[in-house]
Amino acid sequence: MLGLNGTPFQPATLQLTGIPGIQTGLTWVALIFCILYMISIVGNLSILTLVFWEPALHQPMYCFLSMLALNDLGVSLSTLPTVISTFCFNYNHVGFNACLVQMFFIHTFSFMESGILLAMSLDRFVAICYPLRYITVLTHNRILAMGLGILTKSFTTLFPFPFLVKRLPFCKGNVLHHSYCLHPDLMKVACGDIRINNIYGLFVIIFTYGVDSTFILLSYALILRAVLVMISREQRLKALNTCMSHICAVLAFYVPIIAVSMIHRFWKSAPPVVHVMMSNVYLFVPPMLNPIIYSMKTKEIRKGILKFFHKSQA
Repeated sequence: MLGLNGTPFQPATLQLTGIPGIQTGLTWVALIFCILYMISIVGNLSILTLVFWEPALHQPMYCFLSMLALNDLGVSLSTLPTVISTFCFNYNHVGFNACLVQMFFIHTFSFMESGILLAMSLDRFVAICYPLRYITVLTHNRILAMGLGILTKSFTTLFPFPFLVKRLPFCKGNVLHHSYCLHPDLMKVACGDIRINNIYGLFVIIFTYGVDSTFILLSYALILRAVLVMISREQRLKALNTCMSHICAVLAFYVPIIAVSMIHRFWKSAPPVVHVMMSNVYLFVPPMLNPIIYSMKTKEIRKGILKFFHKSQA
């Protein structure tokens, strides 16, 4: 479809959808989203503040945890404007270019989280398999280089997406199925040849989620092999316990991704609300759970929290 000036038609605005099939009780839905955002933002800001101010936490493991917390803040803040406007203010329109920007940041932060989880698995591998070399291997300069590498990889692989979408005409309406902009959702209302978008999207998924998850599994296979040769049962339990927070974070991130993929591939007749709810779980649950997981499972974080409250009451 062509516009009046002969260029491919692109709507000025796109209409966002809250949760299909839920017409009543939106006040409760808005309240739930606000609580999720509050827990995520306050929790991750607390982790960042605690790691910054507590000298005992100036270690490689907590540097990576700070990266994860900062990235989770990015995930939350990238979806917050349209989700709040849709559910709290009943304003469900977003400008086309603004939608592309939001899509870019949502996917970029999502892929960065996968890379950070891979870096954290490397941290656990070095800590357990080469404990005497832990500090010398994971220096601050190397951690910074790894963080910049993750950022550069995610940014460069996702950078073409807005331009690949912008070249397409949109003739199947302007209604999206989420309260935020995602690339697969935009492809459902786009016309023309979307094969390049689909092929490149598949390449990016394999290049990020596929490669990262493979190396995470490999690192834990090596960790498990190192743990099994330890003589003391207490040593084995202590080593595995240091990995529990990271394992929980990996599961919280990858299980929803796998579930969304399985539903999309094997349950094509699933109601739209199922796809929307799983996408919401994929985007909202990890940023909310990660601070809780590390606060509960990591003794040093708990000590830092107790020390902070003790100082505030003194």
